[in-house]
Amino acid sequence: MVTPLALLVIAIAPVIASPALKIIKYGTTPNGFSSPARGWNSFGLQANGNTAPGWSFDQSHVQAQCDVLASKLHTGGYTYCSLDSGWSEGSNGDQYGRIIPDKSKFPDLSGFATHLHSRGLQLGVYVVPGGFIADKAKHIYGTTTTIGSVCSGDNGLVRCNWDYTRPETQKWFNSVANQFASWGVDFIKLDYITPGSPSNGVNLPADESGEVIAWHKAIAQCGRQIRLDISWKLDRSKKYFSIWNQHADSMRTDQDINNSGSSTLVNWGTVQRAVENYRQFIVASLQYFTIINTHPDLDNLYVANDPSVDGITYAQQQTMMSHWIGAGANLILGDDLTKLSSFGLYLLTHPAAQGITSFTAQYPMQPRNPGSGNQGPKQMQAWISGPSPSGEAVVLLVNYGPDQGQGGFGTTTPGSQHMTISYADLGIKPPYKVYDVWNDNYWGNVSAGLDVGIGEGQSFLLHLTRP
Repeated sequence: MVTPLALLVIAIAPVIASPALKIIKYGTTPNGFSSPARGWNSFGLQANGNTAPGWSFDQSHVQAQCDVLASKLHTGGYTYCSLDSGWSEGSNGDQYGRIIPDKSKFPDLSGFATHLHSRGLQLGVYVVPGGFIADKAKHIYGTTTTIGSVCSGDNGLVRCNWDYTRPETQKWFNSVANQFASWGVDFIKLDYITPGSPSNGVNLPADESGEVIAWHKAIAQCGRQIRLDISWKLDRSKKYFSIWNQHADSMRTDQDINNSGSSTLVNWGTVQRAVENYRQFIVASLQYFTIINTHPDLDNLYVANDPSVDGITYAQQQTMMSHWIGAGANLILGDDLTKLSSFGLYLLTHPAAQGITSFTAQYPMQPRNPGSGNQGPKQMQAWISGPSPSGEAVVLLVNYGPDQGQGGFGTTTPGSQHMTISYADLGIKPPYKVYDVWNDNYWGNVSAGLDVGIGEGQSFLLHLTRP
């Protein structure tokens, strides 16, 4: 029974309006790209060998993976075949100290690139900061300057630290980028960048932003369009976020999410952490920018294999895919593509989801808490991408299930939950025609907000258009 006093309190309680929605967009990236990268990266299988018995990191095994991109996933735009750590010589470069392949693993990198390009694919490689300590007596290509005169110390990666104020340093970067371009490289993953790269176990300088700037300049002069992805969990203060935004095409928002050394590739608690780190990324972006020029890299997607291998359920795979799509993030798979599941193929090539991906490559989603429109972490969370000038928007409704320790929201409510969110909470005005993307189901014209039951780990990816 409701008492008269309670009725009085309800009657006079003020209605708190949801905060206004700031629409944020992606612009052209620093190296001229209008959408995030899609493809495959080797690190998941390198770090989780138990998930792919018999696989090894070498040219023939990588080619077998990437040939699947061409044969089954190319229509979904998955074109990058990205080599992670270990493709190159680990302790020295060529006669000019330039990075070179480890020919015991990749005996013909240029030929491999030619093969990929013939199939409509692109080659990615991995680099870390610094010049090799063993190469300090070598001259930088085109100069009489030795590496040791512009590179000192030991960063813990058998490399010295560059003096970015010296023009000869930039000439080293230019010479490496030019050689990469001559081999047919299309994507560079630059790891161990600081501020960021927490708990890295090495001896990095506190600020390696100069490395990012130098690579960007080198790419700009090399005569080939190459993406630059920087890693990992980069500092999101305004000073450094602005540097990443001006010089990198994508930036990692989290540490590695794979289950290193395990029999499965990922776990749901780590996916919760990745989502929370994206939330922090986009909330910071909203404070600093109206246009973001660098796409988020949420780390590899693990949605293409059976749940017994990926380590998350089909529903959780669908939610993971929806999150990476909604973020306008890189869609880089880490699975064994030779064991591509039918559900994975469905997620990666779904026509309507492809259309959503095109939209969110322009408008990244941002959180809007049900009942308030605020942007904190929640177990029952809503996200919105857009709206565009025509009113088009994408909405993601999620039940993450109990926080497994890194989700940020802290609640542990089990089972299916009910979500009601008003258009005011989302920051938009009705009416809208609502389409449930994965279930291929039109909800019709909806004027009173969204009201759904959502199971643990499940989500609804919705496309909203004007009637």
